[in-house]
Amino acid sequence: MNELSYIDITVIVVYLVGIIIYGISKSKRSSSEDYFLGGRTMTWPIVGIALFSANISSSTLVGLASDAYQTNINVYNYEWYAVVVLIFFAIFFLPFYLRSGVYTMPEFLERRYDKRTRYYFSFITVVGNVMVDTAAGLYVGSIVLKLLFPDTSSTIIIIGLAIAAAAYTIPGGLNSVIQTEVIQAVLLIIGSCLLTYFAFDKLGGGWSAMMNKLDIMLAAGEVNFGDRMAEGKYMPTNADEVFSLVRPDNDEFMPWWGLLTGVPLLGFYFWANNQFMVQRVLGAKDLNHGRWGALFAGFLKLPVIFIMIVPGVLALLLFSTLDISGLNYPLPDGTMCQNLSDCPNLTYPVLLFQLLPVGVLGLVVAGLMAAMMSSVSATFNSASTLITMDFVKQLRPDMTSKQLVRVGQIATLILVVLASLWVPVIEKVSDSLWGYLQLVIAFTCPPVVAAFLLGMFWKRANGNGAFISLLIGGACALFMILSLKYEIIAELNELHFLAKANVLFVISLIVHVVVSLSTKPQSEQQILEYTYKKEMFTEESNELAGLPWYKNYRILSVILLIVTALLVGFFW
Repeated sequence: MNELSYIDITVIVVYLVGIIIYGISKSKRSSSEDYFLGGRTMTWPIVGIALFSANISSSTLVGLASDAYQTNINVYNYEWYAVVVLIFFAIFFLPFYLRSGVYTMPEFLERRYDKRTRYYFSFITVVGNVMVDTAAGLYVGSIVLKLLFPDTSSTIIIIGLAIAAAAYTIPGGLNSVIQTEVIQAVLLIIGSCLLTYFAFDKLGGGWSAMMNKLDIMLAAGEVNFGDRMAEGKYMPTNADEVFSLVRPDNDEFMPWWGLLTGVPLLGFYFWANNQFMVQRVLGAKDLNHGRWGALFAGFLKLPVIFIMIVPGVLALLLFSTLDISGLNYPLPDGTMCQNLSDCPNLTYPVLLFQLLPVGVLGLVVAGLMAAMMSSVSATFNSASTLITMDFVKQLRPDMTSKQLVRVGQIATLILVVLASLWVPVIEKVSDSLWGYLQLVIAFTCPPVVAAFLLGMFWKRANGNGAFISLLIGGACALFMILSLKYEIIAELNELHFLAKANVLFVISLIVHVVVSLSTKPQSEQQILEYTYKKEMFTEESNELAGLPWYKNYRILSVILLIVTALLVGFFW
């Protein structure tokens, strides 16, 4: 079931070796700006594809298919909402980021507030990169390769994957990362399209055939909803409900109020404050290319439902009764997985091995490995940038550019080790990979989002308010995590994770406002340079007046919003 032919193995090996050599050949490291920001020369197609590739990583591929198999199609809300967030980001935040010339998001917080907020945010971002992005990417790679090489230790597989991703990240920096991401994004999209095609071919029909069979399975009670029935959670009763993006308030995954509040909160952090993503836009050659690239990334997110989520539903229709005990995939309790309902994280690998012919299988597995390497290398580079620019350079301001590059390379090597050690924890924390990713972000991002929003749009926000709100918000998040493990407050544990994110956000906002009003304001220069003003909109309107419509990001944003609204309306 999970055996590769020599042709498939050859395709995978040739690709992996080729992408490492290509990545190294594209290295830029003559200065710290070259190494960490690619020399700020990226054009809009490169920026957009790099954003998309870094976001649609191997963990996202596996996570989307897993949740779709469990009928959580509303996971797509995270995808289309990216369009709205990226437009907001392009209008308000990106001009400040690029004009300030910062290397990191914590550095921007220092410009607006003070050093305390910079160090705190940088520290939690590095920890988050290790726990979420890097470790999840390695975890997905280990799942697939463990199925291919069951006799090989998971530890050896994880270390090998980490070394492969670091092979061109350490010597090449951001330019190597982004140049390889472009190739990997193309391969990833092609592989996803092929997988969708073969899944529909196996089903024996198109969209209507899928919907009809899904209706039949739901009516016959053949869909395993796990513990949802016992817990009184929402369960779709027909295919239209499965593909509805808006669910009632007892939906286990994303109730309707979560779509209005929690999803934009998490999305804003991920796209507008997260060093992992924003670093690609910081490398844009100018503001227009940064904005066009952000919009292009949003556009690329829209077809995800058809080529990355629908295959998970098709797996439910085709392989819900498939005996996968032969995969010898262990569950957390030590028993072996018998079917996909027990281990939905295997949905994507099962689709690969069951549907794809020789040669194509090797190509798509290479694509999955490419996505893993893309996300892991990106987090290695962003985290090493944070360590180098936010800590080492502050402690040793006299270091040369070449010395800073060397520090970044050493930091990357250390992160490889730490991320590899954290991978085994993921399986124990959550049955759903996507659930794990969203859970961690929900606990870490609300205080940060509050600090960025208030800093950008409220002149009275100051460093004391930002720092204390970050500390208290972080302490509250830690308490919620401990409560989950030790059942400190049962009522708190019963709250949906998106509700907890909203609570943390409100607490952080209140603390920030109260402390800021109780202490002296920031300097006039900080407020003038890093707070949004209406005059900026007027000045920008005059600049855009001379551009043709296809270069005016505002017109492009409206067009993108209309296309998004039509697509979302179809699945509403």
